[in-house]
Amino acid sequence: MAGPGPSGASGDATYAGLVRPLLLPTWAVVGILMVLPVCLMAVYSFLTKEFRGGVIWDFTLAAYDQFFITRGLFGDEPARIEWTYIGIFWRSIWQAGLATLLCLFIGFPTAWFIATRPARSRGVWLFLITIPYWVNLLIRTVSLKFLIRETGPLNESLMAIGLIDTPLPLVNTNLAVQLGLFYSYLPFMVLPIYAAVERYNFALSEAAADLYASRLATLREVVLPVVKPGIVAGCILVFVPSLGAFLAPDLLGGAKTFMLGSLIDEQFKGSQGNWPFGAAVAMILMTLVMTVLILYARAQARGARR
Repeated sequence: MAGPGPSGASGDATYAGLVRPLLLPTWAVVGILMVLPVCLMAVYSFLTKEFRGGVIWDFTLAAYDQFFITRGLFGDEPARIEWTYIGIFWRSIWQAGLATLLCLFIGFPTAWFIATRPARSRGVWLFLITIPYWVNLLIRTVSLKFLIRETGPLNESLMAIGLIDTPLPLVNTNLAVQLGLFYSYLPFMVLPIYAAVERYNFALSEAAADLYASRLATLREVVLPVVKPGIVAGCILVFVPSLGAFLAPDLLGGAKTFMLGSLIDEQFKGSQGNWPFGAAVAMILMTLVMTVLILYARAQARGARR
């Protein structure tokens, strides 16, 4: 009679042999639609821009140099820091960070409210949260622009009730871009937190109350540590796409509200676009996103070891 070790090893090997062929389509999709485009983008970021558009297969660091350094219009001046693109870089970070905080501020109580409703009504609340997002993002962003423009329903309503005398100039401002990011990605914060709160054992809160803990102390010491994975997941799901967003800055903002996504989009438009520079900015953006994800993964690993 065979022992459990060999038979178990044989079973694992047989199972692995059956699974590997089934994974081939997945690996093909990941390789063709994700890895290959990123590799092509990395290669293009080191090429030289052709004067009439396109690229010259002459490898150089000029595209990255253009992002950080300026040498004047004709390239004959002393090298100076290119604050224009660095400013866009920091604006993207703080806009994405602010959108994440705003979504967390609104999303956490919303998720808590939905998770504490009777089970039969939770589906209705989730449906109300997600139904606007059945519409294309472009249409929703344009609709928001019509809503907040000077002759839009928001300004007309505020003027009708006497709160303001003249329309508020909301379009083409950082506030409008922030509203667009918040409106676009709020469900990405609500849903992970809702999933975490739904699994929360409310008996822990009752036990904390029995021990005379205040509501704030219960929230800080009991609730937040338990639902922290949902909060972190929601923050990542909001921050990462907000960082590369270009519809909200393009449609709701202006030249002074450019973000990295808008900058990349501009470089690939028309025959006069700068593809190597656009690819370099995309690689810088991807590096920033990967840094955030790696820091999160390391923090999770440290927490697991503890």
